[in-house]
Amino acid sequence: MFSSLRIRNYRLFATGAVVSNTGTWMSRITQDWLVLSLTGSSTAVGITTALQFLPMLLFGLYGGVIADRYPKRRLLLITQTALGACGLALAALTLSGQIQVWHVYLIAFLLGMVTVVDNPARQAFVVEMVGPRDLRNAVSLNSANFQSAKLVGPAVAGVLITAVGSGWAFLLNGLSFAAPLAGLLLMRTGELHKVERAPRAKGQLREGLAYVAGRPDLLWPIVLVGFIGTFGFNFPIWLSAFADDVFHAGPGTYGLLNTLMAVGSVTGALLAARRTNSPLRLLIGAAVLFGVLETAAAFAPTFWIFAALMVPIGVFAMTFNVTANSSVQLATDPAMRGRVMSLYMMVFFGGTPLGGPLVGWLTDAYGARVGFAAGGLVAALAAGTVGLVLARIGGLRLRVDLRRGRRVIAFVPRQTPEPTEARERVLTGA
Repeated sequence: MFSSLRIRNYRLFATGAVVSNTGTWMSRITQDWLVLSLTGSSTAVGITTALQFLPMLLFGLYGGVIADRYPKRRLLLITQTALGACGLALAALTLSGQIQVWHVYLIAFLLGMVTVVDNPARQAFVVEMVGPRDLRNAVSLNSANFQSAKLVGPAVAGVLITAVGSGWAFLLNGLSFAAPLAGLLLMRTGELHKVERAPRAKGQLREGLAYVAGRPDLLWPIVLVGFIGTFGFNFPIWLSAFADDVFHAGPGTYGLLNTLMAVGSVTGALLAARRTNSPLRLLIGAAVLFGVLETAAAFAPTFWIFAALMVPIGVFAMTFNVTANSSVQLATDPAMRGRVMSLYMMVFFGGTPLGGPLVGWLTDAYGARVGFAAGGLVAALAAGTVGLVLARIGGLRLRVDLRRGRRVIAFVPRQTPEPTEARERVLTGA
C-alpha cells in the first residue's frame, strides 16, 4: 500500500504536499463560506468556483505543452511560490477588513491561471520520482494525501472562522506552501528518472489532441471525467447550501460534512493503492455508484442520514478519480504525458465554469435537494452511456442472468472477427 514511500524524493514530495494540501482545504472551505457570508448567494459561490477553474478550460492544453517542454521540478518551484503568494494576498485583504467579493473573484482567477501549469507538471512529475513500476501506487497515495488533508483542513477552518475569523485561515494557507518548496529544493536530482522532453515545435497542441482522439482507451474515460467533473463534483455549492438552507447550521457543520466525505475519500484512495491494475469496468462501476449515492443523499430525510452518506460518496468518488488518473497515465506515451494529462485536468476541472454557475442557479431556484439530485443523475447516466460505448468498441455485450447462483449482470465477448488494435486496447482495459 505504501511502497512508493521508500523512494526519498517521493517522501519529500508527499510530506510537503500534505502540509500545503491541508492549507489549501482550509482556504477552500473558508473562501466558500466567506463568499456566502458576503453575498448570501449559492450562485456567487458557484461563480467563485467557476472563475478558479475557468483558466483550465481556456488555457489548460497550453499548460500541458509547457509541462512537456520544460523541467517539471523547476516549473513546480515557480508555481508553488505563486500559489503561496495568492494565499497571502487574500489573507492581507481579509485581515485588514478591506475584503470585497470582487477581490475573492480576482484571486480565484489568478489561482486558476497558476494551476494551468501546476497541475499537469505535478501529475507528470510523479513518474520522474518513482518510475513506471510504482506510478499507480504513487497516484493513489497522492490522492490519499490530498484527501487526508481534507480531514484536517475543513475542521480547522471551521474552528478558525468561528474563533478568530477567515483571515487567519487564509494566512496559514499561504505559509503552508513553504513545505513543498523545501521538499523540491531538497530532492536529489540525480535520482530522478529521466523522461524525454518534447522539443519546441509547431503543432504540438494538435498532436496531443489527435493522439487522444485515436485512442478509445484514453478518449472515453476522459469524456466521462468531463461529465462527472462538470456536474457531479460541485460539492462547495451543495454542501454549503445544505448546511445553511436545509439544516440551518453554521460553518462548523459545513466543515463536518466535508470531513466525512474526506474519510470516505481516504479509504477509497488507500484501497486503490493496493490494486495492481485499473480496469475500465471498475472506473464505470465506481462512477455509476457515485451518481446513485448522490441522488439518494439529495433526498435524505435527516441530517445524520445525509452526513452518513458522505462517506460512501467519498469512497466511490476517489475510486473513480484514482482509477481514471492512473489508467490514463499508464496508457500514455511518456513524451505525450503532459499534454494528455492537461487535457484530462482541463475536462475534469475546466467544466466547472460551465457546471458551477448552472448548478448554483438550479440550487438557488429549486433548492439544494433538486440541485444535488440533478448532479447525481447526470453522473450516473454519463457513466452508463460511456460504459456501453466502451463495451461496444471492445466487442462486448451485456448478459443478464437471473438464475440462482449465477452472476446477475456481466459483459461477455460477442461472436465477432478478430478485434482491431483500438478494440484490443479497450478489451485489455475492460
